[in-house]
Amino acid sequence: MGGYVYMLASKKRGTIYIGVTADLSQRIYDHKQRLKKKSFTAQYGAVRLVWYEEHDDITDAIQREKSLKRWRRQWKIDLIEAVNPQWEELYRGSAGDRPASPCQTETSRNGSSGRARG
Repeated sequence: MGGYVYMLASKKRGTIYIGVTADLSQRIYDHKQRLKKKSFTAQYGAVRLVWYEEHDDITDAIQREKSLKRWRRQWKIDLIEAVNPQWEELYRGSAGDRPASPCQTETSRNGSSGRARG
């Protein structure tokens, strides 16, 4: 089973949230609904999908998420801006829809083989 690592932001260079999921469309839809009022994303308004990376195995996605969470903030910004310089919203539609992927890269700062999109 595959998985996704993703970054949400409140605005360009604003608050960044990193998450992992097997169903990216549903997860982003849930964040945008702000169902959990006390969640990090709801409290800080970090609901704009600005970057994501697809992995063939969810275990790899989980490891990548853990790695990214240890990165310095500037490295995360650099990763986002490498594929989405304007921090545009990549999520289109409702649950079940695939996010937009105007840019793609095959490698990242740590050489991950995941497919980054932003």
